[in-house]
Amino acid sequence: MIKPKLWLASLLIAGVAVSCDSPQKSTRVTADEGDNRVTITDAEAEVYLDKIKLPENFKIEVWAADVPNARSLAKSDNGVIFVGNRQGDKVFALLDEDGDGKADYRYTLAEDLNMPNGVAFKNGDLYVAEVSRVLRFRDIENTLANPSFEVLFDQYPTDKHHGWKFIAFGPDDKLYIPVGAPCNICNPEKEIYASITRIDVNAENIEPEVFAHGVRNSVGFDWHPESEELWFTDNGRDMMGDDIPDCELNHAPQKGMHFGYPFWHAGDVKDPEFGSEGKGKEDYTKPKVNLGAHVAPLGMRFYTGDMFPSEFNNTIFLAKHGSWNRSKKVGYNVTTVSLNGTDQIDSHEVFAEGWLDDATQEVWGRPVDVLQLEDGSLLVSDDMANCIYRISYQN
Repeated sequence: MIKPKLWLASLLIAGVAVSCDSPQKSTRVTADEGDNRVTITDAEAEVYLDKIKLPENFKIEVWAADVPNARSLAKSDNGVIFVGNRQGDKVFALLDEDGDGKADYRYTLAEDLNMPNGVAFKNGDLYVAEVSRVLRFRDIENTLANPSFEVLFDQYPTDKHHGWKFIAFGPDDKLYIPVGAPCNICNPEKEIYASITRIDVNAENIEPEVFAHGVRNSVGFDWHPESEELWFTDNGRDMMGDDIPDCELNHAPQKGMHFGYPFWHAGDVKDPEFGSEGKGKEDYTKPKVNLGAHVAPLGMRFYTGDMFPSEFNNTIFLAKHGSWNRSKKVGYNVTTVSLNGTDQIDSHEVFAEGWLDDATQEVWGRPVDVLQLEDGSLLVSDDMANCIYRISYQN
C-alpha cells in the first residue's frame, strides 16, 4: 500500500474568522485539564484527501486525527463529539474548544470495555453500548476530565459475532439498540436476536422491547425529520458469491415489522439454507433501497442543516464501510438517498469516494458514521485512518 502522508497542517483553514465554513458554538464546553486529556491540535493523519471526489463546491478536511478506531459518533448539546470503538476498548470525547473547525482535545472517558461501539447523548448524559451492557455517564459535559459511569443494563446477549452496537434515542425518548444475528446465517431461537430493540432508560426495571424483526446486523439508523419514522441500514449475509444478496436500507414506520432474515434477503433472494422454513417473500417487508452486495452500510443520518444546498434537505447521508470478502472490493464511500415526500425513494447516488482505488484495489480509509454539526457541515468517522473528517460547502 502506498504510504505518502498528507499532514493536517496543510488541511486547516487559516485563522478563525467566522464564515459559512467555520463552525461556531453558542455555548462552548471548557477543556478542563485531566490525566485523560490529550492535545490533538497538531496531530497528523495518514490520508490522501486529494483523491476524494465530491460534488462541486464541497470540500473535505480532517477535523480530528489520532482517534484510534473511530467508529460511531454522537454530539452533546454544546458540541462535544463522542466516539465509540469496535476493535478498541475505549470511548473518547473530542472538543473543538476555540471553534476553528478542528478538534483540540481528546478525552478518554473509559477503557477496558467490550466493543464499546455505540454512543448516544440525552439530557446531559452519555450512553455507551458494549456487547451486553449499556453504560450511563451522568452530566458528561461537566465531567470530561473526571468521568465515571454506572451500568444501566447488562442483560443483552454476550455473543461477539455482530455483537457491537449502534445506539440512538428515538422521537419517543426510548433508546434503540440492535441485536445482530450471532452468525453469518442461522435461525436463532431467541426472539431478541436479529432485531432492533428499544428500552426506557428511566424505567425502574428495564426490559428490552423488540421493535423490528428479521434484521441481520444494523449498525446505523435515524428517524425522518418530518414523519419521525425509523430508517435503518442492514448488512447482508456472506458466502453467496460476489453479487448477492444486496445490503439494505429499510424503513420501519411501526413496531412489529419483519424484514426477512434469515429466510429472505434484499426482498427477493431466498436463502438456500433457511428459505424453506419461512413464509413467502411477500410476507416480509422489502428494502427501500438495495445498496449493493458486501458494501457494508453502517452509519446514516438525515440532513437537516442549512449549509448544504436546499436539494439536500432531508436527504440521507450513508457511510459504506466497504467489502471484506469480495473478489473485487466495493463500497468505501459515502452515498446519498433522496426521497420524494417522507417515504418514496427518488435517487441513490455516490456523494464522496476515493478511499478505494478501484484500479489497484488499494484502500486507505473506511467511512463508518456520519454526523451533522450545528453549522450544517458533516463529520465522517474513519476507523482505518483513525480520524474524523469534516465535509463543508462553500458557494
